[in-house]
Amino acid sequence: MPITPATATHTSPNGTADAILLELVDEDGVTIGTAEKLAAHQPPGQLHRAFSVFLFDERGRLLLQQRALGKYHSPGVWSNTCCGHPYPGEAPFAAAARRTFEELGVSPTLLAEAGTVRYNHPDPESGLVEQEYNHLFVGLVQSPLRPDAEEVGDTAFVTPAELAERHAGDPFSSWFMTVLDAARPAVRELTGPSAGW
Repeated sequence: MPITPATATHTSPNGTADAILLELVDEDGVTIGTAEKLAAHQPPGQLHRAFSVFLFDERGRLLLQQRALGKYHSPGVWSNTCCGHPYPGEAPFAAAARRTFEELGVSPTLLAEAGTVRYNHPDPESGLVEQEYNHLFVGLVQSPLRPDAEEVGDTAFVTPAELAERHAGDPFSSWFMTVLDAARPAVRELTGPSAGW
């Protein structure tokens, strides 16, 4: 199963290995260049394109992911279902679907755009900075998960009340509440009023 950690390379069409590049963007999300992945996260951070996925089960519970301990950025913390960065020129929707499968071994039954959010979140543990123009997606998952242990430490489906309890006691990614709050209108539309989001 392919993975794309910060220090990985990917094979270009001509068969050579290239460093992972991110799309740098302006405040309107217009592409203005590229930067190597780790360099883009060094303080003060370079604004780059990213995505965040929120998948729900048939009961309206959110799928959380605990990031693997070996991750270069925010290891061991809980976060949304999946997040990452499109390759330069890759559509955010395609990147979101790709990474969800790479990390969790499932393809969403439904995946829909849920807007964008721009934020600047330093990570106190690593010293890295999330300076991101983030494309949000919500969807449904109906297949058994097959997480990649190099990417995912654990998973959990939670109700809003269970999330509040877990968020009060466990470490979460610095960006989690920002992206969840930005996605809430689409989450409510997807899950309906009875789910409580």
